[in-house]
Amino acid sequence: MTAIDQRRVADLLADGDHATTTTARGRALEELVVYLFELVPGVSVTARNALNAFHAEEIDVAFWNDGDPAGLRMFDHILLVECKNWSMPTGYPELAVFNDKLTSRGRPMGIFVATAGITGKPADRTAAHEVLGRALAQGREIIIVTRREIEGLGDTDDLVRLLKRKRAQLAVSGTIFEQ
Repeated sequence: MTAIDQRRVADLLADGDHATTTTARGRALEELVVYLFELVPGVSVTARNALNAFHAEEIDVAFWNDGDPAGLRMFDHILLVECKNWSMPTGYPELAVFNDKLTSRGRPMGIFVATAGITGKPADRTAAHEVLGRALAQGREIIIVTRREIEGLGDTDDLVRLLKRKRAQLAVSGTIFEQ
């Protein structure tokens, strides 16, 4: 277990809050995601803001996961992360594009960090929640992480537990109920 520096988390969130462009807001969240995930045993960043060969799609952050027993042991070795540092919930189109990125790269899992959560009602699978159900039917898991959840993390064990709980929730319910 590695402690998460709450001051650093608050500073990076504040950087995003006070940014004057959407690019700067996004970069601040990406910095935070890299900081948090690289604290997890066996996880390291391999690419940031990488375009595909056709320069048509960008991946915000890609991590290599060694599957360390103290880390994300049962998670995919390549973790692609999309970051949306918005003041409003992220909608269907953005989540659908991320699902398409995962599909085109043959990835079974992705992490979507949406500071304000996603649109729709989980029980009804409306709006962005529909994408989660469709991705599951295609054999793909998309885990949603929110700002509130990030602010509640005290150490890497908390982060690992959060991701495991959300992954299990996806399998059991077909969507997420926590935001």
